[in-house]
Amino acid sequence: MKPVVALVGRPNVGKSTLFNRLTRSRAAIVSDEPGVTRDRQYGDGLMGDRPYYVVDTGGISEGLHARAGGDALRAPILVQVRQALAEADAIIFLVDAREGINPLDRDIANDLRRLGKPVTVAVNKAEGMDAASAASEFHALGLGMPWSISSAHGDGIAELMEHVLAPLPRVPEAQTPSDVPRVAVVGRPNAGKSTLVNALLGEERVIVSDQPGTTRDSIEVPLERAGKAYVVIDTAGVRRRARVEEAVEKFSAIKTLQALDQANVVILVLDAQAGIGEQDATLAGYVLKRGRALIVTLNKWDAIDKSAREWVKREFERKLAFLDFAPVHYISALQGTGIGNLFASVDRAFASANRELPTPRLNRILHTATSSTPPPLVRGRRIRLKFAHQGGRNPPVVVIHGNQVRSLSASYRRYLAHAFHKAFHLVGTPVVIQCREGENPFKGKAPHRRRRR
Repeated sequence: MKPVVALVGRPNVGKSTLFNRLTRSRAAIVSDEPGVTRDRQYGDGLMGDRPYYVVDTGGISEGLHARAGGDALRAPILVQVRQALAEADAIIFLVDAREGINPLDRDIANDLRRLGKPVTVAVNKAEGMDAASAASEFHALGLGMPWSISSAHGDGIAELMEHVLAPLPRVPEAQTPSDVPRVAVVGRPNAGKSTLVNALLGEERVIVSDQPGTTRDSIEVPLERAGKAYVVIDTAGVRRRARVEEAVEKFSAIKTLQALDQANVVILVLDAQAGIGEQDATLAGYVLKRGRALIVTLNKWDAIDKSAREWVKREFERKLAFLDFAPVHYISALQGTGIGNLFASVDRAFASANRELPTPRLNRILHTATSSTPPPLVRGRRIRLKFAHQGGRNPPVVVIHGNQVRSLSASYRRYLAHAFHKAFHLVGTPVVIQCREGENPFKGKAPHRRRRR
């Protein structure tokens, strides 16, 4: 499992800026106004050859053990921070070099010390300052040597992460053969994931409870069906009801991300009774970003009437339109209805994700698609798509070469992906379009001058 590094600190110390730096993204909103980050934000970091998850959290305005009641904004932020700390393997505690030690910093440090997890103090906004001087007073927090950094400028970040990751275990190589479908079952709490896993396995292998969040750790179960081998990954492990915490999070995003990294096919479980929510879209986005083959199940279908079913279908088409490549099954995991064809969809999705796409046919499809709907103009010039070839599998990657292809819009890339989907009859897998500029054969050569006669 990739280690989890959580970023914590009081408001406006630069946690989101560091998150964006570590994930090489702009996923976290950065503002001078404190309190912009409220929910936890997850991303992928990479230090050399060491991948890890990084979690951004909201600013802590009071001690971690303060009562969750009171302020309508601070209370949910505190719940989110606690959950991030519970998931973390290591913690980076950010403080502000310009402001020095704040009394709240001392309270947070005392709370973090009690967790018994590795904590590193990062003294942020130290650009233009002597590193030793900037960090000196923060030794008083009693959390080991402080590291002077600048999230905005990138100073000291590499050294910080080397220190944070050094004691954590490295990610082991995958041991499961690539020809065995690894099927992750994901969904928000109480959608019926564990019930579906038990139905697929044909036995009570996972504890089922109507208490949301009963399961927290991923488990893998080998399975043979109709002579074919599978590995089913429940994004939920076994935790007895008595040990479930009162403050149950929306879903354990870290466990979901870890399961997605281990899987090559995903079954997304949606609760038809609850409708399509924001968490469902977030989970679907995780799956799509990681390029996993996908099957959608609308569970508890037997519990809603005809009019409710029509409404759920409309909501699904409206909110999850980007999953148009995925087969949809209407099931009742509890009753065992509608799940008979799930393994057939798993097989088709797995085969599609690993499909070989011959270059000649790719180019014929590309020519037909561009002839039917030409690429748009960029600064008055037409984008030229010259040729295509396959650049990877699971998911299928189509590399397109041409002129100005990096300016190709997201909508046109989706159009091309749909064309390849349709032509190759791909089911349940996204198609990734990568664009590369054609090489100029005259690059670096002196211009040819015609001789005067």
